[in-house]
Amino acid sequence: MAPEFTILGRGRAGRALAAAWGPRVALLDHDARPGGLVLLAVPDRAVAELAAAFPGRCVHLAGSLHLPGIPCAHPLTSFDGEPRDWTGTPVAVTGAVPDLLRRAFGDLGFAAFDLPGELKPLYHAAAVLSSGHAASLWLGAEALLRAHGVALPGRGLLPLAEATLHNVAALGAAGRTGPFVRGDEATIARDAEALPDPWREIFLKLGRSLG
Repeated sequence: MAPEFTILGRGRAGRALAAAWGPRVALLDHDARPGGLVLLAVPDRAVAELAAAFPGRCVHLAGSLHLPGIPCAHPLTSFDGEPRDWTGTPVAVTGAVPDLLRRAFGDLGFAAFDLPGELKPLYHAAAVLSSGHAASLWLGAEALLRAHGVALPGRGLLPLAEATLHNVAALGAAGRTGPFVRGDEATIARDAEALPDPWREIFLKLGRSLG
């Protein structure tokens, strides 16, 4: 069975998608120059140069980058190099992504939606806030506790993070809890005082960001 298209790039996204699609795709290095349809799973800085090598027959995965005339399909997930269950995971489509690729993403459970190019930076910033920044907050909170000799047993802060996401998924904004939601200014002030800068500023700004 000949591959239907090629993934260029052996990073975490390229490896995960290639493993999920199996014989439908070929997975090659950045410097390969295959024929046919090419999916560029490469760093943002490399997209424009590589796209020039495949005029009219490539799609890139960069969530923030918009290059007129070069279509994009950005899966809204965090890849680790392994195939996962992506059922219901959005994939942002910008430009004329070929039907073959749209179907291929759909076969893996991704839910496509059209995203205008001018909104890609805002969309990607929201993704960074909910993924990379959320991870930084979680890891930073653990580091603060460790620095003061507090070693949480079991799974540490992870059950709290999981329960919070579950509640927000089920209830939306009503799933938020804590002193900022309750308007407990005494607890907020006491907690803030315990934090070093810049964590104190982050704590207060994020806590009040939704009113």
